[in-house]
Amino acid sequence: MISTADFRNGLIVIQDNDLMEIVEFQHVKPGKGGAFVRTRFKNILTGRVLERTFRSGEKMEDVRLEDETYQYLYNDGDLFHFMHKDTFEQIAVSASVVGDNKNWIKENMDVTLTFYDNRVILVKVPLHVILQITKSDPGIQGDRSSGGTKPATLETGVTIQVPLFLNEGEKVRVDTRTGQYIERAN
Repeated sequence: MISTADFRNGLIVIQDNDLMEIVEFQHVKPGKGGAFVRTRFKNILTGRVLERTFRSGEKMEDVRLEDETYQYLYNDGDLFHFMHKDTFEQIAVSASVVGDNKNWIKENMDVTLTFYDNRVILVKVPLHVILQITKSDPGIQGDRSSGGTKPATLETGVTIQVPLFLNEGEKVRVDTRTGQYIERAN
């Protein structure tokens, strides 16, 4: 059991028989009455967001999760296949669990799978990935020193905005949380 004093962003708890991640919380001490905690949850499985208020010190059930490092192998439509790095055991995860992270994973990349009751509930990718540009229009000669951007398609199929001086075949570092270009990579 955990108390409202233990709340932190990213903590996963059981609320209304569902796995919920704390997205945001705020401790409030009004001038009159007892303190309380305003909380915003996101359902891990459905993605639905709900808000709830708790009295200060109220307890709820904690969740025991296991994180394992797996290597991404391939995708065959609705299933993404991963292999455990030590045991070579392979596991298939549905595209709905992978979610938007499919934009950032490529073959042989290490990812973290989060298990609850022996099933995968989350796929976590590194904060920054290096991907190759597969399609991009050439930059205009006079615009190379300005801060302009152009769309570029990466090897995973996602399109992001990159500076004009980058061309096809070059590698870029991308922030997986925001999907933004960070820098040119070697």
